[in-house]
Amino acid sequence: MRLRLLGWARIWLLWVGAVMVCEASAASELQAVYRCGNAYTHQPDPAVKCKLLTSGRVTVLESTKVQEPQTTSSTTQGEVDAQRHREKPSYMALQAELQRAQMLRVDLLREWNNGEPERRADEFKQAQKYQDRVMQLRQALQRLEADIVGLQRELARVSSGAKP
Repeated sequence: MRLRLLGWARIWLLWVGAVMVCEASAASELQAVYRCGNAYTHQPDPAVKCKLLTSGRVTVLESTKVQEPQTTSSTTQGEVDAQRHREKPSYMALQAELQRAQMLRVDLLREWNNGEPERRADEFKQAQKYQDRVMQLRQALQRLEADIVGLQRELARVSSGAKP
């Protein structure tokens, strides 16, 4: 029984020693922390008004650096040239579409004849059929005008290099 008590005493002494070592290391880690402006330090600067923090533990995370815009003209000009080279096929396609729409508008305006298109043979007897065709021509002209304006706007955007 005596041997058994000695075993427990040794375990208890080891545990107490471990606790004391942990407290000592924790006490050495907890040094005074001062806040001097936006900086945290263990050694305050006498020239700057520093405030002692009570918690003793501070975590400081560095923020990411903001990239300055590049102002070198050679890099920027190279990017602009590459962008124009990529946009050239779309510009050409838009230009062709605009020309096609303008030619179609000329044909529709000729057929429209200032709102009085020539009557076809079957429209002489059916006035409603003629009115329907006049209305369809007017709507087609309005849609075509809107398409032309949209194509011109898109061509201006592509040629200036603006993003949608």
